[in-house]
Amino acid sequence: MTTSNLRSPWDKIEDTYAEAFNGVCCRVIITADDDETLQRAAYDATSTPGTVIGRVEGGIEGWLTEDQTPDGRKGAILQFWYDKEDPEKFEVELSYRIRQDILVKPFTSVFDASINPAGYIDTMKHVGHCGDGYEWKDELYGRHMIVVPIAIPDFLIEEKLGYMKGIMGANFWYFCNSKKAVLDGGRTALKAIESVKNVITPFDICSAASKPETNYPWIGPTTNHPYCPTLQHVLGADSMVPEGVEYVPEIVLNGLDMESLKKAMKIGIRVLLEYDDVLGISAGNYGGQLGDYKIYLKELFP
Repeated sequence: MTTSNLRSPWDKIEDTYAEAFNGVCCRVIITADDDETLQRAAYDATSTPGTVIGRVEGGIEGWLTEDQTPDGRKGAILQFWYDKEDPEKFEVELSYRIRQDILVKPFTSVFDASINPAGYIDTMKHVGHCGDGYEWKDELYGRHMIVVPIAIPDFLIEEKLGYMKGIMGANFWYFCNSKKAVLDGGRTALKAIESVKNVITPFDICSAASKPETNYPWIGPTTNHPYCPTLQHVLGADSMVPEGVEYVPEIVLNGLDMESLKKAMKIGIRVLLEYDDVLGISAGNYGGQLGDYKIYLKELFP
């Protein structure tokens, strides 16, 4: 992992910007009795990034030790995002993740971890009532909890989960000429981004950057064809893939505030600049027509 002396690493950064969008985030703590169950619940609940198709997407913000959780067990901070301020729709979509991916894991609990929430989701209607009327409310660990009786007693969830306004869809691309740079570089960048509080990467290393225009609208966003290396000979002059580039991975970031988001982008990009096989850094945007924010890459490195 070395940088060539023939070219400044900062020259690899394209003078462009990433568009980002307003979003709504629910930040929670989940806990479990053992590491395996905790990790499985966290990964399962956040595994499908879905806002581009009108669903929820999520990510793991960080892992917690026993002294950092309400019930004294190991835990994780999860973020769940929705692209519209529609608490009722968000409530339903979020409940699917909680019911199907967390509640069904042995000895799990869910707690609110919101910061200055704009509002609250009442979890009784779509999660608590999984108890079929036998559920009850209790004050536990200094929180107002719902106890859902299940076959492995019992699932606990805080009665109200706060939701916050944040920024989603920030991104950067790294142009590579080797698979090793795609995977090793990307994983190292993601590991570095984990150190930034309030930020998640819902896709991890994303292999399929998309565009809003499509020939098949029932699918939703489709492949960003000008940036597909294998289409260079088909597109000719319309191809946007730089010379020598064989792979165009993307890292997408959601964050609770712009300061944290920019810090995470800066850290991730800086790591990737250390790889010789990373030939350039760019970002996805839509000509400034769709996003609520523009994050200029070069301004991250004043």
